[in-house]
Amino acid sequence: MAETPDTDRLPSLLGELRILLQGAQVLTSFLIILPFNASFGTLATSERWVYAATFLCSLVSLILLSAPALHHYLRRPLRHPEQFKGVTTTLVRLGAVFISLALVLATRLVAAQVLPGPFGWLAPGVIALLLLGVWWALPLRHERRTYGGRKS
Repeated sequence: MAETPDTDRLPSLLGELRILLQGAQVLTSFLIILPFNASFGTLATSERWVYAATFLCSLVSLILLSAPALHHYLRRPLRHPEQFKGVTTTLVRLGAVFISLALVLATRLVAAQVLPGPFGWLAPGVIALLLLGVWWALPLRHERRTYGGRKS
């Protein structure tokens, strides 16, 4: 089956975006209610800073990942689909960076509560490596091998 032109793949791009967006929504939802939990007051100051950074990264990712849907709605009908796809790709990449940071920080927040001392840093380190490998290095490596570093 032949590849379709990029402009025909906009619905596919927006559909793929929904997966990341749902993850950002769920994480943000849990983070919103966390300070209202009675045990939140027992967190150390450093853990509160980790929480604040996690919450902000999650919110930024939610804003960036939801922006393409709003752009698509506001710009209908699309007169410049290539420009829209370029903007959407940039927003998705930035959103993925912030959701990656939020996931690592959320892992640190949880690990600090359940793992003693330096082991509390092991889990977020593993998650960071996994995200770097699976979300970033693997697709970029495949792209480089498949297209020789050229944009298709």
